[in-house]
Amino acid sequence: MVKNELAIGQSQDFSLRQNQYVAIGHNADCVLGRNHDLLRSEQIRDYDLAHNHVLGSGNTLEHELASCETHSNNLALQHDDLHNFEENGLDMDQMNYPDAEEDQHADVKEHDDQFRVAAQNHEFGLCDNSELTLVENQENLISEMEQNQEMSIVPASDIYSQQQAVVVAAPVLQYRPLAPVPNHQLTVGQEFPDVHSCRRALRDAAIANRFEIQTVKSDKTRFTAKCASEGCPWRIHAAKQPGVPTFTIRTIHDEHACGGITHLGHSQASVQWVADAVAERLKENPQCRPKDILEEIHRVHGITLSYKQAWRGKERIMAAVRGSFEEDYRLLPQYCDMIRRTNPGSIALVYTNPTDNCFQRLFISYQASIYGFLNACRPLIGLDKTVLKSKYMGTLLFACGFDGDGAVFPLAFGVVDEENDSNWMWFLSELHYLLEINVENMPKLTILSDRQKGVVEAVEANFPTAFHGFCMRHLIDNFQKEFDSTTLINLFWEAATALTGLDFEKKIFEIQEVSPEAANWIRKIPNQFWATAYFEGTRLGHLTANIVECLNSWISEASGLPIIQMMECIRRQLMTCFNERREKSMQWTGILVPAAQSLVSGAIELGYTYQVLKSDEALFEVQTETEGAFVVDIRARNCYCRGWQLHGLPCAHAAVALNSCGQNAFRFAEGCFTVASYRKAYSQTIHPVPDKALWKEMSEQYPNEGDIENKDTEVVIKPPKSLQPPGKPRKRRAPSDKGGRVKRVVHCSRCNQTGHFRSTCTAPI
Repeated sequence: MVKNELAIGQSQDFSLRQNQYVAIGHNADCVLGRNHDLLRSEQIRDYDLAHNHVLGSGNTLEHELASCETHSNNLALQHDDLHNFEENGLDMDQMNYPDAEEDQHADVKEHDDQFRVAAQNHEFGLCDNSELTLVENQENLISEMEQNQEMSIVPASDIYSQQQAVVVAAPVLQYRPLAPVPNHQLTVGQEFPDVHSCRRALRDAAIANRFEIQTVKSDKTRFTAKCASEGCPWRIHAAKQPGVPTFTIRTIHDEHACGGITHLGHSQASVQWVADAVAERLKENPQCRPKDILEEIHRVHGITLSYKQAWRGKERIMAAVRGSFEEDYRLLPQYCDMIRRTNPGSIALVYTNPTDNCFQRLFISYQASIYGFLNACRPLIGLDKTVLKSKYMGTLLFACGFDGDGAVFPLAFGVVDEENDSNWMWFLSELHYLLEINVENMPKLTILSDRQKGVVEAVEANFPTAFHGFCMRHLIDNFQKEFDSTTLINLFWEAATALTGLDFEKKIFEIQEVSPEAANWIRKIPNQFWATAYFEGTRLGHLTANIVECLNSWISEASGLPIIQMMECIRRQLMTCFNERREKSMQWTGILVPAAQSLVSGAIELGYTYQVLKSDEALFEVQTETEGAFVVDIRARNCYCRGWQLHGLPCAHAAVALNSCGQNAFRFAEGCFTVASYRKAYSQTIHPVPDKALWKEMSEQYPNEGDIENKDTEVVIKPPKSLQPPGKPRKRRAPSDKGGRVKRVVHCSRCNQTGHFRSTCTAPI
C-alpha cells in the first residue's frame, strides 16, 4: 500500500533524490576515507535500491529489506578485501569485485551516467582549482544535499532508504588506527640521546616486564645493570659513543631464570617514575587526588605504592606546571610593588620574621575596593578566615563589606603563617589604618565575626567606637554541636531576628519549655552581641558573616596554589566580579537595587489592608487587625515596630503611611540601597598585573620614588618553616601501661598475614 502511493506522481521527485544519494555517499567517503571505486559501487547500489523502490510497485517490503541486507553483506566483504590489499601493499585498481557488483553496474549504467560523472568529478577534484582540499569537497556536497532536500518533499519510504544507506556506511569506523603501545623491548645497538634516557628506558622495561634491576656501574661513559634476583643471568651494558652524548646498548643477556618478582611493589617505581606516569593526567586535571593516582597505577601497571609516594609524585609534576612555592615567596616584595604600580592607591605589604627572613604576613587591599566601600557600601564589615591547602601551612584572612544588593564586597585580604591572636591584632590594625583617613566620612561601623577571643580583643583595641556583633552562622554551628534539634535551631533563629524585646523573650521562653539546657546555653551569650532586638548598632538585616561560603568558588581554586598565584587568582576573580556587577547595574531602571525593590514592593502590598490615621505632616498612626496600632514618624524615619530603622527600608506600616500622604516609599530607603550607590561602589576598576617576567624591567623603566616600601624589594623572603603534611595528620598512639613504646604490628591486606605489608607480600599471585 505504501509503495503504490509512492509510485504515483513521483517521477520528478525521483531525480532529485538521486542527487541526494550521490551526495550522501560522497559525504561518507570524505568522513571515513573510503576508496573511490568502492564509493562508485556504493552509489550505484544506493541508486539501484531507490530505482527498484519507485518502479517495482509489485515488490513487497520484505523483499526490499532483503535487498538492503544483501547489499550490506557485499559491502562488508569489500571492506575486508580492501583491508587485505592495503596490508599487502597492492594497487587498488587490481581489486576484483564480486559478479553481483558487475551485474548491478550493467543494470543501471544507462540510468546513472550523468550522476556518476558528477560524482567522479567531485571525487577526483576535477574542477577549476586543482588544489581544492577534501574538506572543501565535503562542505560543497553537504550544501548541495541541503538544497536538494529543500526542493522536494521526501516520503517516509525514501527516508527509510536514506537511513539504510547511512547505516551501511557505519562499519568502516572499526578500521580507525589505535594509539601506539609503548615498546619496552631492549635490543643490542639501540641508541638513546643520553645516559638519563637510557636509565629511564631500562626502568620502564623492568616495570613492564615485572623484574627488578640492580645497578652495577654507572658513570658518564658507561652503564651496567643486572637482575636483582640472586642467580639470574640477565645483564645489560650500555656505553657512550665517542664525540657525542649518545648511549648505545653494547651487550645484553635477555633471558631470565628468576621468573620475575612475586610481590606487588617495585624498587624501580620511584617518585620520578610516578610523576612521569601521571604527568599527562595531572596536566588535564590538576585536582586529581593521590588516591586516584594510586588506583590508576595499580590498574595499569599492577604496582601498589604508598600514599606519600603518590603525593610526592603529584607535587613534583605540579611544581613543574605551576612553579615552585619557594620561588613565589622570594618574589613577594616585587609582586607587592607591581600591585602598587598598576593599581595606584592600593595597599600591598609583606612582613617577614626579622631573625631568619621567613614569611610571616601579607596584606593586600585594592584601591577600587577601598573607594567602593567608603562611598557606597553598607557601614558593615564581616571578618572570616580559611585554612590554606598549599604546601606550606597558612591561613587566609578576609575583611568584607556588603553592597546594597546584599552581595559580599571584598575589602582586604591577609595571609598569615598561622591563625593566632597576634596575627588577628595585626590584620585589624592594618584595616584600621586603611579606614582611618576616611572614617569621618562614614557613619559608625558595625563589625561581625565569630566569638574567638583573639578577634574580640583585636576589634576592641583597633575599633573601640564600632559596634561588634557575633555571626549567627558560627553561633548556630556551635549550638548544633550541643543540641542537634531542628526545632531548637529554628527557635534560636527566630529569637535572633525578633525586632522587639517582647518578641525575643517569647522565643526564649519557648526554648526553655523544649530544653532548659539549651536556654541556659543561649543566656550565657550577652544579648547585645547577637539579638537584633538588643543590638545597639545597625546591621541592616545582616546576621551572618559567612564570607567563606560566599567566596567558596574563589577559594577552592586558589587555596592550593603558591602564594602569588593564589593572590592573582583572587585578583582576577575580583576584577571580573567588579566588571560584571558594573555592567549588570546598567540594565536596572528602578530607584532601588532589585533585592531592596522587592522588599519595599512586598511591604506596600502588605499595607493595603491597614488603616492610616494622620496626626500631622510627619506623624501617623497605622492600625492593623492582628498586631494592633503602630506610630510612624516619616521625618525621623522610624516606626514603633523597629523594622524601618533596623533594616533601612520602609516597613509595611511606613509604606502605607507614606502612600497616604502622596510620598514615594522607594525614596525613603537608606542611600546604600539605591542603584546610584551600587554603581558608585563598582565604578572603580581593578587593573591587571603583568607577568613576573616583566617586573624587573618595569621597575627599572618606571621607578616609583614615592614608595616607602621600595627598599623591601631587595629582601629575599624564605618560605615559612611549617610544612603542610602530605596526608591526614596521624593520631597520637596511646602510651602503654608499662610506659615503654608500643611496637606496631603490621598486617598484609592481601594474604591476611602479619609481619609485612601488601607491597612486599611474597605470596604467589
